[in-house]
Amino acid sequence: MSLSIFFAFVVIFTLSRHALTTTPTTTTTSNIPSSSTTTSLQSTTTCQGSQFKGVYNEGEGAAGTILASITLTKQTPGTCTVDGYPTLTLQDKSGAVFSSTTSTTSPVQFPVTAANKPPSAITVSDGASVSFSLGYSDVPVGTEVCASAVTISVQFQKSGSTTPVTPSYPIQPCDAAKIWVSPFY
Repeated sequence: MSLSIFFAFVVIFTLSRHALTTTPTTTTTSNIPSSSTTTSLQSTTTCQGSQFKGVYNEGEGAAGTILASITLTKQTPGTCTVDGYPTLTLQDKSGAVFSSTTSTTSPVQFPVTAANKPPSAITVSDGASVSFSLGYSDVPVGTEVCASAVTISVQFQKSGSTTPVTPSYPIQPCDAAKIWVSPFY
C-alpha cells in the first residue's frame, strides 16, 4: 500500500509541475502584441516627388571633383516614407533630357557623415526635409564635351513622380554625365 501511495504522490507532483511550467509560457505568448507593427507600416506610403520642393545646395570642388547636396522639403499634409537612393534625370537649357548615369558608389567620401552610411527608411511629415549628397567629375576625358544641366529632376522611386531642382549655375558632369549619389538622409 505504501508503494501505491508513493506512485500516486509522484504522478500528482509531476502533473502539478508540468501545469506550472506550461501556464507561464502560454501567458507570455498571448501577451505579445501582433498588430502594432502592421498598423504603423500601413499608415505611411512611399513619398512622391510631386509632394516636395527641392533646393540645390552649392558644394565644394577640388582636384576635378564637385560635391554638393539637394534638400527636399515636403509640401503636402500627412507622412510618407523615403528609403534608398534617388534617381536623377538631367535636362539642358532647352529642356531636353540627356543621357546620364547615377551611381550609388562614390570614389570619394561625402562631407556629410550621414551621406556615407547605408540607406535607412525615413518618415517625412509636412514641412520636414530630407537630403542627399551628390558628386561628379568636371574634368573632360580626351575630346569629351561635358554635359551642362540646368535642371535636375529627382525621383524617390523609379516609377514615381519627380521634383525639379534648379541649381544657381549649370552643373557640368563629365565621364558620360556620371553622377554619384548618397542615400537619402
